[in-house]
Formats: sequence, C-alpha cells, structure tokens
Amino acid sequence: MITVEASSTLQQQEVELLVIGIPDHPENVKEWETVVEAFHPSLPEWIKSGDIKQEFNQLTKMPALTKRSFKRVYFVGIGKQDQLSDVQLRELFATVGKQLHADRIRSVAVWTAPFCNEELTCADIAHIASEGISMGSYEYEGFRTSSNEVDVPLELVRFITHANEQEVIAAGNIGMIHAHAVNEARTLVNVPPNLLTPTKMADYARELAKSYDFEIDVLGKAEMEELGMGAILAVNQGSVEEPQLIVLKYQATDQWEDVIGLVGKGVTYDTGGYSLKPREGMIGMKGDMGGAAAVLGAMCIIGESRPKKNVIAVIASTDNMISGTAFKPDDVITSLSGKTIEVLNTDAEGRLVLADAVTYAKQAGAEYLIDVATLTGGVIVALGNDKTGTLTNDQDFYKQFEKAAEETGEFIWQLPLTENDKKRIRKSPVADLNNSPGRDGHMIFGGGFVGEFAENTPWIHLDIAGTSDASSPHVLGPKGATGVMVRTLATFVERLAATDQE
Repeated sequence: MITVEASSTLQQQEVELLVIGIPDHPENVKEWETVVEAFHPSLPEWIKSGDIKQEFNQLTKMPALTKRSFKRVYFVGIGKQDQLSDVQLRELFATVGKQLHADRIRSVAVWTAPFCNEELTCADIAHIASEGISMGSYEYEGFRTSSNEVDVPLELVRFITHANEQEVIAAGNIGMIHAHAVNEARTLVNVPPNLLTPTKMADYARELAKSYDFEIDVLGKAEMEELGMGAILAVNQGSVEEPQLIVLKYQATDQWEDVIGLVGKGVTYDTGGYSLKPREGMIGMKGDMGGAAAVLGAMCIIGESRPKKNVIAVIASTDNMISGTAFKPDDVITSLSGKTIEVLNTDAEGRLVLADAVTYAKQAGAEYLIDVATLTGGVIVALGNDKTGTLTNDQDFYKQFEKAAEETGEFIWQLPLTENDKKRIRKSPVADLNNSPGRDGHMIFGGGFVGEFAENTPWIHLDIAGTSDASSPHVLGPKGATGVMVRTLATFVERLAATDQE
C-alpha cells in the first residue's frame, strides 16, 4: 500500500513531483506567493494567458524550471474553489493518479490549500486525494509477455498542510485503505476464469482471514450435500470444479448479536448452462463473481478499520457449465431453506446460489442482509451502465445505506418490488417458486427472488451487472473491473458502528 506522509513546508520537498491546484482566484489562496517563489515569478502570467489551465480537471505538466528538490509539477485546474465537492475532487485526483502512473512517478507531494473550502478540510482532502490517486493509478498487468515496460508503482504521497499532520496522515491512510480494497476487488474480477476458480477464491479468503484475524469456514460439496444446499449444488452440477461456500466472520463485540450479513454472488464463470448464452454474451462472464469481489474488498476495509459491528460475509462460489450432469430447465430443486424451486432458466443461476447463501447467513446469526451480485442484464436496460439497481424490504434500513452511498459517490437507484411481482415469483404448478417469471421487470424478479429467502429480515439487494465493469477507461480507473460497492459496503458498516456507539 502507498505510504502517506504530511509536511508543513512547500519549499523543501524531496519528491519527484508536486501537485498544485489552480483555482479561479489563486491569489486568494493562503501562501500563494510561496508557490510562485518556489516555481517561477512568471507563474501568474502563465495562468492569466491560459498556458496553465484553471478549468476544472485540466492538467498542465511542467518541469521544475530552476534547480529544486522536486523535478516536475502538475498544475491542476479546479475552477471555483468554493464550489468543489468530494465527488468532483475524487475524480480529479483519479485523473492525477492516471497521469502519475503514465509518467511512472514514485513519489508525489500534494499542496492541500487550494482544494479546501468551507465544506472540505485538509483531512478531507487527504482522504479524497488518496482514494482518487490510488484508484486512478490502478492497472491490471495481466499476462502479456511482449511488453518491455517495467512497472513503476507509486510509493509515496505527501500532503503539504498547516493542519494537524497526524489527522491528515490518518485520513490519508483511510483513503489508501479504501482504494487498496477497491483495487484488490478489481484484480479478482479481472483474473481469467481458468485461474480464479471457486477453490482459488476460497484460498484468497483464507489469506484475508489470516491477515485480519477473521474466523473462516469453507464448505465444499460434501458439506453442502449434508446441509441440503440444493440451489447452489444444482448450479454446480455441470462442473468439474467443486463449489465453495466461503464464510468470513468478524466479531467486534463480546456477544454475537446485531449482526450484519454481506452476501456475494461468486459465479466464477457463467455459460448460461443449457439456457446457453450467445458468444457475445459469454465474453466477460469471468466477472460474474463481481459481487463476491465487492464483499471481499469490503472485508479488507473492515479488517483494517475494525469497526464495532459484527459482520458475517457469505460467498457462494461455483461456475455454471454444461455437461451430461448439468441441471436443466423444468428441473425442480430444494433449497437450504426448504423452499422448492422450478427451474425455468438455467442462466438465472445467480439468484439460486444467493438463495442458499442468504439462508445460510440468516442461520449463522445475520439480523440484517445485503446481497451484491452481477445478477441481471435487465438492470442495464433499466438504468444503464453507471447506476447500481437496488431493492429492499425495509425503507429505514435502506435510507441508512443510501447515506453511505452518497458519502462514497457510488450512485444507487431503488426499483419497486410489488405484491404482484412477488406473486409472479411464487407462481409455479410444481414448486414454491420459479426462478424466471419473464423478461419484463427482469431486475426486479431476479432480486425479488432473493428477497423470498431474506423473508422478514431487513434486506437490501444490489444489482451491479452494469456498474461492476467498464467497457472503456472511466473517471476513476481503467477499462475492466471497477470494484464498485466495496467502499459503500464498508462505509455503511462503519456508519452503523458509529451510530450504535452514540
């Protein structure tokens, strides 16, 4: 993880690069004269002429024009200083992070004063900048053998501030922890499916548990059969890879009570089964475990921050393949809850593995539930690729989660789940439920099916099928996995812990 430091002096910075924000009126920023002196007397003229941009998110690169302890400067336009928001600044610093990575910079100092306003303190800037820079500088190396480039990771971010340095460092470290967890989740999703099998995902979880002193239990096929986890076992029937139910337990209080359950869909590859996807639809299905990655990333943050809130993470992991033993449309299966399910679509498998995982989380003591899944293409049709679709059975619980999403800048949007929707999910001539009531309202039916197993337990469903992957570079990172919902899940748990202590 990138080291965070703080310093009160701008003149002597032994770093490769300085980041200087240029607002609409830089002369009003305290110690602006020091910046001019440290760089060049003509700096105000270059800004006035437009050679150094003031417009928001416009970056001007320049070398140190005289012999200094730093080698280069990024002048970053920030527009109206008093109107800056945390969301804008996170994106701005992600732009900085991308450029740092492209220029192979190892150490950078950020002058905080131009970014602060009445709403944002220097500590806030350290947190936001650390998140943005680290997420923006992420790149998945993959397995190319033709590249001669040597990766040069960023090692140090120093904040130049007159605020309390320890508070600034602490805030910066929290931002780095959040970004590191997001990047870990991104890497998990980006790994090819022949390398990230359910067993390998369980191995990753074991390492996580070892690092953060979590309790861990991993159930294999035999244990699932003994418990009667017929839903995940049905999805796994066509595979040579053994399914894994990964259970991480973080106990923060003496009593195992008031537990929040984070449930992730961990389908490491989805062919659609006998309801086979077309070729175009199958490419990218290595990312069908994005929900599991989000939960594991959130547990990284929870392991670092140690909130006073009991958490159980349950990840149902398998792939969905075709063979002579694979499950079929018209099959009837019995879930861990005892509810029977008529299979109408083997490509609606995510809701099946979540059904058993949600039931297991409840049986293990979860009193509140959040499930995360790349569940439906329907959420993309409804909301596009930039919004996470949500459902809930408890508005008060949901409103608390909404505040966490607002804090992290991850956009969520609630869809309705009506009694008529539930009737269609429960409509079957041969079973208690069917797994695919129709293409209309697809996201609602997919999430609503999971809600049948949450029952009366306060529950939130997050469909990240659109937001878990980016088809091209975006404001916070490169093409590929986004690590969406990692920060929001962890922030929500931290907010609940803080509320409990009030």
